[in-house]
Amino acid sequence: MTSNAPDAPGTPLRVALVGYGLAGSVFHAPLVSATDGLVLDTVVTSNEERRTEALAAFPGVRLAAAPDELWERADELDLVVIATPNRTHVPLATAALKAGLPVVVDKPVAGTAAEARELAALADARGLLLSVFQNRRWDNDFRTLAGLIADGELGEVQRFESRFERWRPQPKGGWRESGDPEEIGGLLYDLGSHVVDQALVLFGPAVQVYAESDVRRPGAAADDDTFIAITHENGVRSHLYASATTAQLGPRFRVLGSKAGYVKYGLDPQEAALRAGLRPAAGEPWGEEDAELWGRLGSGESPLTGGGAPVRTLPGDYPAYYAAVAAAVRGTGDNPVTASQAASALDVLEAARRSAREGVPVTLLPRHDAEERRA
Repeated sequence: MTSNAPDAPGTPLRVALVGYGLAGSVFHAPLVSATDGLVLDTVVTSNEERRTEALAAFPGVRLAAAPDELWERADELDLVVIATPNRTHVPLATAALKAGLPVVVDKPVAGTAAEARELAALADARGLLLSVFQNRRWDNDFRTLAGLIADGELGEVQRFESRFERWRPQPKGGWRESGDPEEIGGLLYDLGSHVVDQALVLFGPAVQVYAESDVRRPGAAADDDTFIAITHENGVRSHLYASATTAQLGPRFRVLGSKAGYVKYGLDPQEAALRAGLRPAAGEPWGEEDAELWGRLGSGESPLTGGGAPVRTLPGDYPAYYAAVAAAVRGTGDNPVTASQAASALDVLEAARRSAREGVPVTLLPRHDAEERRA
């Protein structure tokens, strides 16, 4: 894989961030600037208020009003991060790759699996990194659960329940809640991208998908209450919930195995910390949660009445994503989240959308059959 990475090992990779809304200002800019070996070189936004905010947060950062300004000086950059509205991900990632620049794209990388695979093919043909920001793989609870499964603490996992629920009875508006299909809004592609990705990482390919998707709130135009059931090739069943209309929140994870179950309430604290202006720093605690929020592992008992043994939650580690990206651009590590993996999640999301619309389960081809059909 080739890149624009500087020849000198100690020279930081120069990063351009396209978009300085929620994703850009809260997640990408702070994480890039906190990563050893990366430097935030340029922020692209035409919004004057956001330009002022970017300069205040990152003195000395260069500003650009439009992405085209980056392609004109691609030789001055080593990585482009795209944190813009979903409908722009494919055209911007395509332009960056054609300019010879490695790319990180916020999820979802595209509106369809076919578009994601086309982007992956372009990146491969150019010998460039194309990575998808699936930060929830580095959530504290997901890291803890993955460790429990790997250690055999649950036995053979039979059912995985994952909830990403909120209580937001009033729509906020904006493209994320738009009913226009071109915007790729709604919770199915927003929070659904996270819960589906996590399920596939833990339990492998899906063979059948069933979904229910509703618009609950008055004035809302996009789905705000969605359920997805996945049957995996290995027999595990994932039940996934993404909702903005949940008046009483359920457990983040409830995982049932032949030996024990694991129940965990509460969200990873990293997003809240970033929103509050906190930043990860080398040698300082990050992503830690209080002991009363630890999940419980046991069998035949209710965690709500103290059943099961508390399991210390591993620290969340969003900084690990960009550390891995830096290594991948330099050719010393692997891409932490590939576009092909993102395409597999989009296969499930597209099947879920069809299932919810038609009211029937949707069968997916086994991976090898699907690859043969696409060949």
